[in-house]
Amino acid sequence: MSMDEHTTDQARTRPEAPLRDEPGQRPVAARRQLLDGMVFDLVRDTVDFADGVRFDREYVWHTGAVAVLALDEADRVLMIRQYRHPVGHELWEIPAGLLDQGGEAPHLAAARELAEETGYDPTGMRTLVDLRPSPGGSDEVIRVYLATGVRCSEDEYERTDEEAELVPRWVPLREAITAVLEGRITNATTVAAVLALQALRACGQDPDELRPADTAFMARPGRD
Repeated sequence: MSMDEHTTDQARTRPEAPLRDEPGQRPVAARRQLLDGMVFDLVRDTVDFADGVRFDREYVWHTGAVAVLALDEADRVLMIRQYRHPVGHELWEIPAGLLDQGGEAPHLAAARELAEETGYDPTGMRTLVDLRPSPGGSDEVIRVYLATGVRCSEDEYERTDEEAELVPRWVPLREAITAVLEGRITNATTVAAVLALQALRACGQDPDELRPADTAFMARPGRD
């Protein structure tokens, strides 16, 4: 056996490390804020990537967001139709919102958004899936919760701006999955949430085994 063959054989047989994203923030030699926006900022970092390698990257500095996939006893998911101006479409989505209220725990923000946008409160929540929707151009992180035991909220909410015309709808999960796979639903968070729930079931995993709702939120290196 040649040395190359021996090395390849070792790589195939040695135990693999757990499949996970690993932190590894490279030094930032300089940072410039290019835009102070309503929802997000735009920054330019000069990155010391490796010995003799330095480059600039512009990206969106985002506040982060949460979303809720609410499921009822009839195996229906709660969706809303909302106008999204940047894409010029009314999209079917799961309820979601920004983490823009300082000090509010993400899972409480998610429950609040669910109530404000649909008029329902959850009685149980677990962490379904975490997302970085565009890591090449934004540090945005999104956590999607699975909500069960939803019930009508006792509070009433006034919806304004884009939310003034929200249309809620209970959709059979199977119909939502089909709509995703046929390209009729394209909101990235909704696509990920619906398919994550389907994958959970395909694996035979009990939703109660999901991470608790108050699990630590994803880190965003470079914020400090």
